[in-house]
Amino acid sequence: TRVDYPDYAERVAVEVKTRKHRKGILACGTGIGASIAANKIPGIRAALVENVRDARLSREHNDANILVVGGRPFNKEKVRKIIHLWLKSRFKGGRHKRRLEKIARLERKYYNKMGGRLRNKNN
Repeated sequence: TRVDYPDYAERVAVEVKTRKHRKGILACGTGIGASIAANKIPGIRAALVENVRDARLSREHNDANILVVGGRPFNKEKVRKIIHLWLKSRFKGGRHKRRLEKIARLERKYYNKMGGRLRNKNN
């Protein structure tokens, strides 16, 4: 059955954004579209992850709050390991916190809070 991944990505991202300390997991054929869609929600850091190393680093360095896995067909054991490691990994802070603050500034700079439209010099 085909689904429109942006609908699910939005629902998961909004749920993660509105609840403190919440995480989400998305899966789609490649994971690319789900990642793009989820990352449109301010404050979301969706990470497309293909292996356990990236799962760990997405949490430790980027404080990813949504894990996105892709691959058709899914390797269930690989995905299980990725999810397990991602859920137990923790953000390290330090220099990574400074970088996340820069990302948050980019969000504030380019998106207005009233509709998520890109700002430009003409509006």
